[in-house]
Amino acid sequence: MSEIKTFDFDKKKIHQIKASHFGLNWPVVYLIEDGKELYVGETINVYNRTNQHLENPEKRKLDKIHIITDEEYNKSATLDIESKLIQYISADGKFILQNSNHGLENHDYFDRQKYQAKFEVIWKELQKMNIAENDRIQIENSDLFKYSPYKALTVDQKIIADELVKEIKSGKYKSYIINGDPGTGKTVLATYLFKRLKEIKETKDLKIGLVVPMTGLRGTLKKLFKNIKNLKSNMVIGPSNVTQKYDILIVDEAHRLRQRKNITNFRSFDDNNKLLGLSPESTELEWIMKCSKCQILFYDKNQSIRPSDVPESKFENLSIKKYRLNSQLRISSGMDGERYIKFVQDLFDLKDINYNNFVDYDFKIYDDLSQMVNDIKQKNEKMDLCRIVSGYAWPWISKKNPNKYDIEVGNIKLKWNSVNNNWVYSKNAINEVGCIHTVQGYDLNYAGVIIGPEISYDFEKKKFKVYPEKYMDINGKRGVNDIEELERYIINIYKTLLTRGIYGTYVYIVDKNLRKYFIEKINQ
Repeated sequence: MSEIKTFDFDKKKIHQIKASHFGLNWPVVYLIEDGKELYVGETINVYNRTNQHLENPEKRKLDKIHIITDEEYNKSATLDIESKLIQYISADGKFILQNSNHGLENHDYFDRQKYQAKFEVIWKELQKMNIAENDRIQIENSDLFKYSPYKALTVDQKIIADELVKEIKSGKYKSYIINGDPGTGKTVLATYLFKRLKEIKETKDLKIGLVVPMTGLRGTLKKLFKNIKNLKSNMVIGPSNVTQKYDILIVDEAHRLRQRKNITNFRSFDDNNKLLGLSPESTELEWIMKCSKCQILFYDKNQSIRPSDVPESKFENLSIKKYRLNSQLRISSGMDGERYIKFVQDLFDLKDINYNNFVDYDFKIYDDLSQMVNDIKQKNEKMDLCRIVSGYAWPWISKKNPNKYDIEVGNIKLKWNSVNNNWVYSKNAINEVGCIHTVQGYDLNYAGVIIGPEISYDFEKKKFKVYPEKYMDINGKRGVNDIEELERYIINIYKTLLTRGIYGTYVYIVDKNLRKYFIEKINQ
């Protein structure tokens, strides 16, 4: 059984730790804190390790050490619990962590589920001790947890991170692009790299910026950086802030960088090009290339959703080193998660589908929208963060008249998102429908996706058919004369929406032909 014992973190009283049952030769996890800052560690000799920490000026100012012990602990278990505590305490927000983020890896070991159950007991005890504030589920649903630089890395994330850090430490500044499907941990790797580079002797004094094109996600990451030692919220910037020289620019969601097309503020865009000495048609990607010695771009061509996005060809023409993330992190159901992502891609890429049902992933197609809405609301009552989302196939009437409904399908009447920024976490989100711009880059526990009437399927031509007049995003279609280009944007929107759900995705398809296509593909 896990126990937590508290001692003064004091050279004069360290003998008390030595005399304790687990003080000298047993794996333990420990927390050292002073009410403001906290350090998490694990060791097989907590007495010796405490002595070492007391020689460290940064840690010496802390005054309490809480030692977590258990007769059943082994080295793998304490490493795992240490990693989880770092992640949860960071997202909990009560303390500023002194820990670095180097070395946290996600690995399996014998009887891991038993120790994960023990972690739940530990967390509840830490809440009673006023060391932790929020419930575990609350933390897991927060973006501060999902995007934390303290996340344990997958094998492919770690390989990429180690190689990039090694090259940058040696002064070999290059351009890098890291491709990855939805849910492969692009944002996590971006925040991890940023923090790690700010901790390493050779790179900590470099000027580094994290560029985030989307306003909502940028605000979330600013908040995250504010609570992490050595990081500041002003290190997270928008593309329009890239007007001064940086050593390194890390760009998350680089597929949403803009060109001078269908944007809201042409004058500001032109002013930046002029300030940087670039031609009027230059893009935000070119701003980043000009203003930094090293660029790390996180990219997914299938999440480019508007003509204002920098074309794929611009990225392909760069002299750049390429990597790819493959491990699926968002979908919680192991191999089913990877199969589901491929299933969505293949559906829209008109490929043969090998669909044998998902054992651990909850995927459903509905004939009745009201039933889907009710099911999503029931899921939300159980686990929160379940939302209804859709492509932009209905005008946003309620923006000017809040008493009006936007989406009407049969007897169901729904409204678009009432806020743009951080809609996913807004109070009334469960009663609204989020558009692509409110959820791109975010995770949901369950997503209820309404595929609107702007896209259909032509069985004679065996291809999708889009209806520009039914697609209501003015900036998403203005100046797009190639119907295949518009089709690509609309399909990318639905690829993105259909890959938000961690535990499941429910789908209602308005167009009868498209619904028939989906069902036939699933049943083939």
